Amino acid sequence: MINRVLIRIKVVQMLYSYLLTEKVFSLETQPTPPTKASRLAYALYLDMLALMTLIADEVTRPGGQHPLADNRFIRAVRSDEKIRSVLAKNRVEPTPVLAPAIVAELANVVKESAPCRAYIKEGSVDMAGDLRLWRELFNSVIMTSAPLNAAIETLPGYSLRAMDIMRNLMEETFSNFSSSQSHIDDALRTLRHSLDMARELYLRLLILPIELTELQARNLEAARNKYVVTDHDLNPNMRFVDNEFVKALEADPQIQELLEKGTYSWIASDPILLSSLLKLILCSDEYHNYMSASSTDFAGDCEFWRRMLKYVLFPSQELAEAMEDKSVFWNDDIDIIGTFVLKTVRRFAEQNPEPVLPMYKDEEDATFGRDLFTRAVRGKEEYRALIDSVLNKDSWDSDRLAFMDVVICLTAVAEILGFPKIPVNVSINEYIEIAKAYSTGKSGFFINGLLGGIVSKLSAEGKLMK
Repeated sequence: MINRVLIRIKVVQMLYSYLLTEKVFSLETQPTPPTKASRLAYALYLDMLALMTLIADEVTRPGGQHPLADNRFIRAVRSDEKIRSVLAKNRVEPTPVLAPAIVAELANVVKESAPCRAYIKEGSVDMAGDLRLWRELFNSVIMTSAPLNAAIETLPGYSLRAMDIMRNLMEETFSNFSSSQSHIDDALRTLRHSLDMARELYLRLLILPIELTELQARNLEAARNKYVVTDHDLNPNMRFVDNEFVKALEADPQIQELLEKGTYSWIASDPILLSSLLKLILCSDEYHNYMSASSTDFAGDCEFWRRMLKYVLFPSQELAEAMEDKSVFWNDDIDIIGTFVLKTVRRFAEQNPEPVLPMYKDEEDATFGRDLFTRAVRGKEEYRALIDSVLNKDSWDSDRLAFMDVVICLTAVAEILGFPKIPVNVSINEYIEIAKAYSTGKSGFFINGLLGGIVSKLSAEGKLMK
């Protein structure tokens, strides 16, 4: 039911919000005041982080793999300009702390340590696990190394105070990374909740015909019991109430379970809205044509509700406002979820044995949103540099691009590079449509040209093989 079109839209929306409020990870600054101990502590702090990156490069698996080098914490540390500078200087003149012998010995100890063995066995599961590995290695392996501590003690101005300051800086760095990554975790939870809410909307809209029918049945029964009744009250046209599609929908096991729980009941939660929607139906030409037809059958009953939903209920302002009040996630969802509901009506008409759509088609679709969002976040600097490299500077100013256009491009590039089974033209076309719907009037044209340039560049460099 939740297809990749909807997932892409949700990912773009979530990435837009995430990047606007992103908590950027950064290393600690030089402690103040700049005492002798604090200066040594800061230099040693940078050396410790650089040492971690060197250890990560040294730990290998059969086949030449470097399982720790792609660790998220290590990649974040390695990308910092100060660490790159420390590593560059060390290549020219190694410092005692970063001496090759110390790096090699620590790499061997790290590789055999319990935290590392468990990490390599399980793989990089999440960002919290990536951080936990290096926090444990720093405290239980690196800082207990006799050769490393001996090298540190040879540094000019060595003191226990400097060591304490360095440890505090390291702990602040671990906490800072944890805070920045928890923001990603929060975004992923919100993305998952948004998709869950889309499923809820689908089920609520399926239940709507059942409860509208139930309300009309109650109204007809109340009319029969009036003090003064007419022949029409006593002998009403029961075609609407006896609609076979509604009976089949009500008998579906998934829908039956929801009705028994009453979680999504319109009658219980919003009886005024339900009455208003019923009036729209009773006043519609669709209703009068259906009720006055000489006969009907199951296919005709399905077609009546398909048209009723498409032309009367889904376009109604009352329903749109109610959905917006119930959930912020439903502001833009009713149109696309409505198409899934109409598809479900057709599946009933075709006697499909499982007419109610599953939440996801398969496991790949179920993980697509999380994987796409994570790839876009992890690669945003690389992808933005790629976008800027193909941008026509005579026509477009990189710093003045519409932010939504940048977000759409970042997501598109993440998909093009990260999902080899999806054809490039499919990805490009999908994001052009998202740009037309969610960005500026010229965005579709802009996204088309930009992604075309990126694909050409990647293909020419041998980085895109599909």
